[in-house]
Amino acid sequence: MIKAVLLLLFGGLKFGKLALTGGTMLLSLAIYAQVWGWRYAAGFIILLFIHEMGHYIAARQRGLNVGAPTFIPFVGAWIDLKEVPRDVETEAHVAISGPLLGSFAAFLVYFAADYYDSKLLLAIAYAGFFLNLFNMLPISPLDGGRVTAVLSPRIWFLGAPMLLAMIAWRPSPVLFMLAIIAAPQLLRAWRYDPDAADNVAYYGIPAAKKLEYTVMYLGLTGALAFMTFEVHGRLAGVG
Repeated sequence: MIKAVLLLLFGGLKFGKLALTGGTMLLSLAIYAQVWGWRYAAGFIILLFIHEMGHYIAARQRGLNVGAPTFIPFVGAWIDLKEVPRDVETEAHVAISGPLLGSFAAFLVYFAADYYDSKLLLAIAYAGFFLNLFNMLPISPLDGGRVTAVLSPRIWFLGAPMLLAMIAWRPSPVLFMLAIIAAPQLLRAWRYDPDAADNVAYYGIPAAKKLEYTVMYLGLTGALAFMTFEVHGRLAGVG
């Protein structure tokens, strides 16, 4: 099955971005299905796709040149943002839109799980809540780091020990890769000069906007943390 999907993926590259998105989604589905079964794999990929489409729609709203989502199994997915946002507010808007739409979708699955009394849907909802919660970690390049940068890039130093704690608790190649990618961002935060002209131009947004994104970040992170804990408890109690 995986071989067939690979042939479809590389054979379809000539059809452009949509073929690449569809092909990498099918590849991820084929691989995840070998581990968790196709129903759970399909639900997880759909939630991941919705999360990425939140970023895509927000980027298009702000007039940014952006490519369709691309998937890599056991790593996740991303959109190809082809230009740098003009200011930190634009970056934060694009960043938080993914977890917002992704969390909305996870809540829909959660309510469907209750309605149909489905352990499978509950497990998919948990994956959605956890995925979006993890992305709210306040460290770049995760969404949370790009949102909290409205206050200061130095916020990322709060996320660094959280990431290290996760690596110590449950080491994984993805977390190690994230730590490697985050290291240069932390160095940039260390060297951050709030009075430099470029930084004033990029990070100089009104205090009301900073408060708006801070409230959204804390509210969404708190809701996701609560739902992740609640659904995990329910799944642990299911025989």
